Order: sequence, then C-alpha cells, then structure tokens
Amino acid sequence: MRNILIASALIALTATSSIAAPRGTIPAATPTGDPVNCVSISRIRETHVHGDSTIDFIMNGGKVYRNTLPNSCPSLGFEERFLYKTSTSELCSVDIITVLQSPGVSRGASCGLGQFQPVALVKTSK
Repeated sequence: MRNILIASALIALTATSSIAAPRGTIPAATPTGDPVNCVSISRIRETHVHGDSTIDFIMNGGKVYRNTLPNSCPSLGFEERFLYKTSTSELCSVDIITVLQSPGVSRGASCGLGQFQPVALVKTSK
C-alpha cells in the first residue's frame, strides 16, 4: 500500500468564529453519539488544536469529532500544527501524530491519538 503523508497547518480559532475561545482553553462541547476509532481523511476540512491534548476535527458538512489524546503531547498547543502518516484512507486512534515546530517544519514530539468523539460545540455569545 502506498503511504500517505499529510501535513496539516492548523489555524487558531479567531474572534469571528462562533466557537472562539481564548488560546489554550477547550471550547465546551456536548457528545452527540458513541466514539469511533477512525475518521475518513478525505472528509477532514480543518482542525483546531486546544492545548497539548485536545484536537477538534471539523469534517465536510460541519460534523465535529473531538480527539482527546491519551497523553499530553509536548508543544502541540503552542505550535497548533501536526502531521500524520497512514497507509489507509482513514485516521485512526492507533495512529501517531507528530508536532511540526517553527521555524520551518522541523519535527517535534510524536504522540498517539485517542478515539474520535462526535460532539456539538457550544456556541459562545459575544
């Protein structure tokens, strides 16, 4: 099988977002179903990193999966970007992400993912 290497530059939530939160805080969310082990890579529209152990995967169509890493991933919350390598078309809880460090794209810590919990993000008032 062909290995797929995908680097995902992560964009911090901005004040114009209805789910904006101060850097380092995790936006409130309500589970909307049972956790799943994998999500389709082709359906991932964007990701939002919240600290060193939480990533929201926003899918095409707006569905959100929150991944809480089983262990803290050093510098993930500061860099807010990571890459992953997989031999399938899915990103799964058994896969490893690697933090991309500045300047450039040097590699930082590598960390395991947790399960993907479907959530509804709680909208904040401005």
